[in-house]
Amino acid sequence: MSQTANKIDSIEQTETETVSVLPARLPRSSEYLFNRELSLMGFFKRVLHEGFDTAQPLLERLKFLAILSSILDEYFTTHIKSLKGKRDDPNKLTADGMTAEEQLTALRERFLQMIEMQMNGLHKELLPALAEQGITIASYDSLTDVERQTLSEYFKSKIYPLLAPQAVDSSHPFPYISGDSLNLGLMVKPKVNDRVARRLYQTDKAIFMRIKIPPFVERFIPVGEDLSKFVLVEDLITSNIKMFLPEAEVCCPFRIARDADNTLVNEETKNLLETMTENLKQRRFGAVVKLEISCAMPKEMVDFLIESLKISEEDVYLINGALKVDDFMDLYKLQRPDLKSESLRVSRPAVFNGRESTFDIIKRGDVLLHHPYHAYDIVTDFIAEAVEDPDVLAIKMCVYRTGANSPIPPLLMKASANGKQVTVLIELKARFDEEPNIEWAKRLEGAGVHVIYGLIGMKTHCKTTLIMRREDGEIRRYAHIATGNYNPYTAALYTDLGLLTDDDAIGEDAAQVFNFLSSYSQTDNFRKLLVAPINLREKMLGFIKRETANARKGLPARIIAKMNRFADLQFTRALYEASQAGVEIDLIVRGICLLRPGVEGLSENIRVRNIVGQLLEHSRAYYFENGGASEMYIGSSDWMTRNLDRRIEVLTPIEDPEIKRYLKDEFLAAYLRDNVKAARLLPDGSYEKVSAASGEEEFNSQLSFQDSPPSFQNDSNVVQFEAKH
Repeated sequence: MSQTANKIDSIEQTETETVSVLPARLPRSSEYLFNRELSLMGFFKRVLHEGFDTAQPLLERLKFLAILSSILDEYFTTHIKSLKGKRDDPNKLTADGMTAEEQLTALRERFLQMIEMQMNGLHKELLPALAEQGITIASYDSLTDVERQTLSEYFKSKIYPLLAPQAVDSSHPFPYISGDSLNLGLMVKPKVNDRVARRLYQTDKAIFMRIKIPPFVERFIPVGEDLSKFVLVEDLITSNIKMFLPEAEVCCPFRIARDADNTLVNEETKNLLETMTENLKQRRFGAVVKLEISCAMPKEMVDFLIESLKISEEDVYLINGALKVDDFMDLYKLQRPDLKSESLRVSRPAVFNGRESTFDIIKRGDVLLHHPYHAYDIVTDFIAEAVEDPDVLAIKMCVYRTGANSPIPPLLMKASANGKQVTVLIELKARFDEEPNIEWAKRLEGAGVHVIYGLIGMKTHCKTTLIMRREDGEIRRYAHIATGNYNPYTAALYTDLGLLTDDDAIGEDAAQVFNFLSSYSQTDNFRKLLVAPINLREKMLGFIKRETANARKGLPARIIAKMNRFADLQFTRALYEASQAGVEIDLIVRGICLLRPGVEGLSENIRVRNIVGQLLEHSRAYYFENGGASEMYIGSSDWMTRNLDRRIEVLTPIEDPEIKRYLKDEFLAAYLRDNVKAARLLPDGSYEKVSAASGEEEFNSQLSFQDSPPSFQNDSNVVQFEAKH
């Protein structure tokens, strides 16, 4: 029996509390479930459509087209090889009944559609519109003689010395091509000195040459000094190629993507740090999963690359325009505020004015932070205060994505130097952040910090800090539990929530989480926190079933859940049951969603929407009506099987009445009210843009939060917010 069948069977075995109108066993059919991979493509298409939204400034639209290239590349490097590995077993079906071959075919079709739309939007709409606004990407041939002469001199002095053509012939094997690099493929009939020719095997046949464009060379070469006109570096090199390769006949850009899946093969590794360091070295040699080529590339060269890279035609994507569109983010950095959205207003509540200890503020009541509308330095300042506070005895912290320039690790090293006991969990398996995490781990260890590298076979994804402070002869615990990473850079780009609390039960639970991570000291007796993989799945399923039972009893029943991805069969089934019992359910899901909403007799009470806007939605919040005694949780976990069963995740309850009210009536309500950046998921799997009804005011949830961040308690219960840009 397949693994999928076993999972579905296990779902049926848990459904003994209520009578269901669902079939006794969910078939492997799209009648009940969307395909996971194709569902994610729906999110990608939403990003693409933002690039065509004429209501947005031009550089904002360009930003979304660049983001699309980035997320498509990430998908290829992390998913395609795995899918290909499953295609040999046609009996291995996904939960919705698709084979790996069917998925790969459907994915390629969608990729081609999105890339074509992206190229049309970039070259036929955005670049001409930007040229009208004084930002021009010019072809080298369109420049004046003076401009070409100036750029030729620039090429000779700044670029030519860095280029290293690599010929491929009987004595020169096909070179290693790094993933994500921009390359030029050339066909050249070399001519050599007669004396040299006598010692070399010569042929009249053109040979292939590869030139790697160094990644530190600017992609957009300014034509003048006013940064208003540019040429692409590949255009400049191609136009001057005969300066150093006069026999070059063809010159076309290409790039590849390599598999970057770093899943540990050896789960019994003795040293996780050494294993991950070695994995990073091997990643650069991952299998080629995509070849992007210019449409102008002749078939002879395409066939040569296919054979040399050991790929098939299905891995080749012809691009009718510029390759590596994510580089166009460089244009977004131009100082043209007239072509961008206004910067979000960031507030620093007056209660965090530095005149009062953050510990004293937290002692008066729980504090909710809503980033980026609240400045992230509130968090870093709190940690800095703990570092210097002589009464702080210990600091424990889970770090998933640090970032190369994060201020957090240096603060922790200083805390250790100040004599505090510092324990840091650094997740070495955080995809694409392994390198900075490994570097910080080594530096932290060198500074005397107790570093934990996570658990074999399981990622630590929770975002939790615990500070132990001596007060009146007792130890008091202060916790920060968040939805986002301890990374100030991404905190300015992502929407996230964080709770600061001195609740004794939460502090004790957090301490047990750290004990589990450092010594495998597992407990099932958490008083308040929901911790995966220990009790989170069972507790959350229990909440859903409780709403189902309440609805059948005629009690108030409601579920609102906001997350990044929803892909778990047990939760899908439980929500179908709840919908059929009459529970009103609203899901705000950024990406993957397996559940099919709005199907009569199955899910007519379930609505799913997503928000794609100026910020990346990253916060997770879960609300349950509970017959009038509502419960609210925030934290790091999505409703994904991997989060529930294969990661260390933490959700914390929100018990402060005012914070709970804010999250339900303002935070979640804003996303459900959005009619500018929201789209609803339809029963057929497509997304429909939500628009303001006739006479209805337009409402953008992400912009609304900057005018109404959560309020804070203080002595007078009145806090003035100071705008800070």
